[in-house]
Amino acid sequence: MTQIRTQQLLALLDEGFQRAAWHGPNLRSALRGVTWQQARWRPTVGAHNIWELAVHTAYWKYVVRRRLLGETGRGFPETGRNWFARPSTNQKRASDRVAPQKAWKRDMALLVGVHRELRATVAPLDDMTLDQPARGSRQTPAQIITGIALHDVYHAGQIQLLKRLYAKRRGA
Repeated sequence: MTQIRTQQLLALLDEGFQRAAWHGPNLRSALRGVTWQQARWRPTVGAHNIWELAVHTAYWKYVVRRRLLGETGRGFPETGRNWFARPSTNQKRASDRVAPQKAWKRDMALLVGVHRELRATVAPLDDMTLDQPARGSRQTPAQIITGIALHDVYHAGQIQLLKRLYAKRRGA
């Protein structure tokens, strides 16, 4: 039996991540065409770069999926939580220059993969499950799923702004 609310939440997830939306670029389209050089650029010391925003969004998709499944413990491929340092033009350590193109592609694949896994986790949810507080949370799965879709849109806007600042700095 088709769950209309589940289908609506899946559509919301996809609109925030990869489907055309009236509000402008979604997360995936904001990242489309971004080079590793753009991704690592920071407008100022201490500001997050596009690369860190992308991995941050992957992490929270991963966290939401685990909350929906009631899983605990670690498992995200990166050590830490929430924000993960990535190479920047402000850093000059040798380790920051190791195959950045490959690392950028790997992190983009991670983002796409965790989105796919999140969708697969949401798809079988029924109305009763959507309205009960998620394990370990006061929020319902419907609220959490809506929140992660909005999280994508929020960071897509930040990425669009960083791309414009980068282009302006480069004189484009």
